Amino acid sequence: MKDWNLLEQITGVLLSWGAGAGLATVVSHLLALLVLGGVAYAADLACRHVVLKAVAKVVRHTKAKWDDVVFDHKVMVRLSHMVMPVVIYVFIPSVFADSTLWAVDFVQRICFVFIVLAFLSFAHAFLNAVYSIYSDRESFRNRPLKSMLQTFQVVIWFVGGIVILSEVIDKDPVSLLAGLGASAAVLMLVFKDSIMGFVSGIQLSANEMLKVGDWIKMPKYDADGIVTEVTLNTVKVRNWDNTVTTIPPYALVSDSFQNWNAMRESGGRRIKRSVNIDMTSVRFCTPEMLERFRKISLLRDYIDGKENDLKEYNQSHGIDDSVKVNGRRQTNLGVFRAYLTAYLHSLPVTNPDLHCMVRHLQPTDKGIPVELYFFSTVKEWVPFEGIQADVFDHVLAVIPEFGLRVFQSPSGADVREAVGSGTVDS
Repeated sequence: MKDWNLLEQITGVLLSWGAGAGLATVVSHLLALLVLGGVAYAADLACRHVVLKAVAKVVRHTKAKWDDVVFDHKVMVRLSHMVMPVVIYVFIPSVFADSTLWAVDFVQRICFVFIVLAFLSFAHAFLNAVYSIYSDRESFRNRPLKSMLQTFQVVIWFVGGIVILSEVIDKDPVSLLAGLGASAAVLMLVFKDSIMGFVSGIQLSANEMLKVGDWIKMPKYDADGIVTEVTLNTVKVRNWDNTVTTIPPYALVSDSFQNWNAMRESGGRRIKRSVNIDMTSVRFCTPEMLERFRKISLLRDYIDGKENDLKEYNQSHGIDDSVKVNGRRQTNLGVFRAYLTAYLHSLPVTNPDLHCMVRHLQPTDKGIPVELYFFSTVKEWVPFEGIQADVFDHVLAVIPEFGLRVFQSPSGADVREAVGSGTVDS
């Protein structure tokens, strides 16, 4: 039985109506294309308005979440774009006669290109949906999913481009890829940043150096803030001033940066700050001073215990303590350090399991620095700064109670006051 051919049927009808052979051929081609286009468009409408709506109803009634994510990313919509070119590609040989094989080949090539583009778009959306599903899972948050996603997308689009090019120029894709092997050096140069970014992303994840949500500081790139995104070519950092710094992933592997996430996961955030004491205000404690210090609740036990220890030491060594420089005595600065140590331990925000001490630093021409070194259990930035400020407000306020003075360079007001009081020669 002879194959049915739409083009021949339309041409026969036109000839029977008295049309010329040339006119009948042209009109029959146009009508055949219109009929096939109408069928393809009807199939596309049926797929989008019937099939996809039915699938959407099924998805809404399922308990699973992944199908909602897939549908929200329009994965099925991208897949439905293949219906029209597939219908034309399949049925175009039945529309045209054998004498117009060149037209069939031309239309099929165009349809094939659209089919590949639709498939690439579907694969792109599907990978985005997979990323959305797994990026919300706790076990995958430390993985370089974004860079892996972009790598797969680049590979898919690259392969798809090769397939489309091979179809357009009528070459075997395998031979075309083999021919591109000679230009591998050029391709590696073009995709250098992407390749290095992908490798660096794996290194960052494998060594647990960085992940989204970490607070990092990298002065070389003026970065000091929270990591918001790790992609194939960039790591985005939202700084504390709300600016965004982009850093190449390989720079984080090759250069040094500071990650504050370990502090967040630890038991406390360190406070390390010093205040300069005027060395001329340091002196031995008199009995009157010790009696006044005993009234401070945090120092009562310390003063009594320390005095007993010093008295026993001086007596056991036969030291005449009537002279101040003989033996061991308490100083106002030593008592002040003891007070600060007790004060820090009394704070509810101090972590007792971590280092807590008050120490002297190297004296300078600006006095002797007394440093407070301890860890706060409160690690959030704003309340942490408030705690640190409260502690040093208290420290500065109690210094005069121990007969000490804070050292600071004289200001203009100090100079004017000294000149006005006549203490400075004119």
